[in-house]
Amino acid sequence: MKKVLVTGGTAFVSRYIAEYYVGKGYDVSVLNRNTKKQSDGVRLIEADRYHLGDRLRDLHFDVVIDTGYTAKEVELLLDALGSYENYVFISSSAVYPDNLPQPFAEETPLAENTYWRKYGTDKIEAEAVLQKRDPDAFIIRPPYLYGPMNDIYREAFVFDCAMADRPFYLPGDGSLKLQFFHIQDLCRFLDILLERKPEQHIFNVGNPEMISVRDWAGLCYRAAGKTAEFVNVQEAVEQRNYFSFCEYEYQLDVTRQCALMPDAKPLEEGLSEAFAWYRQNQDQVEKKPFFDYIDMYLK
Repeated sequence: MKKVLVTGGTAFVSRYIAEYYVGKGYDVSVLNRNTKKQSDGVRLIEADRYHLGDRLRDLHFDVVIDTGYTAKEVELLLDALGSYENYVFISSSAVYPDNLPQPFAEETPLAENTYWRKYGTDKIEAEAVLQKRDPDAFIIRPPYLYGPMNDIYREAFVFDCAMADRPFYLPGDGSLKLQFFHIQDLCRFLDILLERKPEQHIFNVGNPEMISVRDWAGLCYRAAGKTAEFVNVQEAVEQRNYFSFCEYEYQLDVTRQCALMPDAKPLEEGLSEAFAWYRQNQDQVEKKPFFDYIDMYLK
């Protein structure tokens, strides 16, 4: 039985990964402070990542899946680990600067992104520490992740609009394009990396095709059994006040991912799964006051 350590394990990405590997019959440990409900089937290592002491020293893991944010977090975890075979760091597309040509390839120089700022530079520094300490580690750079357990108010906001029979307020003409990746596809790709051990150790991941926010919102309504009615917001309004994403269009080159995993979950299917989960777990999503802003300033 493979032994897996997942840092976190109580929110979207880390929780889904932990439950995914529990479902595969692995021995899954999660490392967190035990301030939220734990998933069934995991082994809790209750500790603050910044004060690990000897909690991990006598343990062995076949794979460590790290969803950390900073170089310090990576350093402390590596210092605290006893022995492990494989290390996977879930990084982000935020490491690519917004002023370079797209699509971003894995070799694109990393630098501050003016939209993501510290989040992106922290991930850059974390990657650098990991590559220096463990050159064999894998680094994954996803775009927007979605699917069951997503506690970020993205597709859930559109589902709320649909269930309330509200029109959807689109920024501009709705042509802004986004790139997504289903959380299950992320886990499937992790499986492939751990099985095949490719020579390349840094991978962009994501659906090869992008989608306009208008078409994406329409699919979210369809997942909820509704048809979207749109209102185009043409005024000079900060779209993060009423919309789930900032005004930034980017694309990752996922050619190398597709060579290893040519099939990805269709977005319509993935959003249907996301809605089925959200309908039963609405209290697990941290909602933003988009409706208040829309009703006060745009309606």
